[in-house]
Amino acid sequence: MFGTVPAGEEQQLAMGSSDPDSTLVAAARAGDHDAFAELVRRYQRLVYAVSYRLLRDQTLAEDVTQDAFVRAYLSLDRFRGTSFRAWVLRIAHNAALDQLRSLARHRHVPLEDVPERPEPSSSFGPVEHEGLTAALEAALAALPPDQRAVVLLADVEGLPYDEVAEVLAIPLGTVKSRLARARTRLRVLLEADPRARELLELSGRLASGEPGSSDLATSTQE
Repeated sequence: MFGTVPAGEEQQLAMGSSDPDSTLVAAARAGDHDAFAELVRRYQRLVYAVSYRLLRDQTLAEDVTQDAFVRAYLSLDRFRGTSFRAWVLRIAHNAALDQLRSLARHRHVPLEDVPERPEPSSSFGPVEHEGLTAALEAALAALPPDQRAVVLLADVEGLPYDEVAEVLAIPLGTVKSRLARARTRLRVLLEADPRARELLELSGRLASGEPGSSDLATSTQE
């Protein structure tokens, strides 16, 4: 069912001592199962969260998450990356894209039009980010997969741009330009959504210091 990581996904740079996971990776390579279990514990929620928001399907996201860690484990001897986190996310991202392409072929619809399914509870834990409203979730789901991925990694999960570039296997400049386009598209989508329009207007008034904005801020805190 699971295989090793394709050659194209192996990292070519030597793993630096600055990687916080380097000790665990070395121990796991030496056969320490507890060390690899700790790597899974550290990044399972992150990998699942990104996979779910790319696929919008709990079962597929769980499959991709499990597959990513199994592939990573089987390929540890060939890992030459600078970041285990980026490496396992790249494996999961590529697997999620494969799933999206398969869904699009079977449903005869573009990738960005694959229908969204409601999120049930998951054994991997809740995917929650404070302030990530239903309107924002809907807007994220409407983005093309390449833009959605860069927003999820950079803005939702807070990865630095160079690590996002490593995960997505694209130049740093492409990360920045793709993120700029995605943010512009998100704002257009949010401004068109009644659930988000009032919040956007409020944030704009607070930022500009318009008269009465302090009253609005107070009212939102009551």
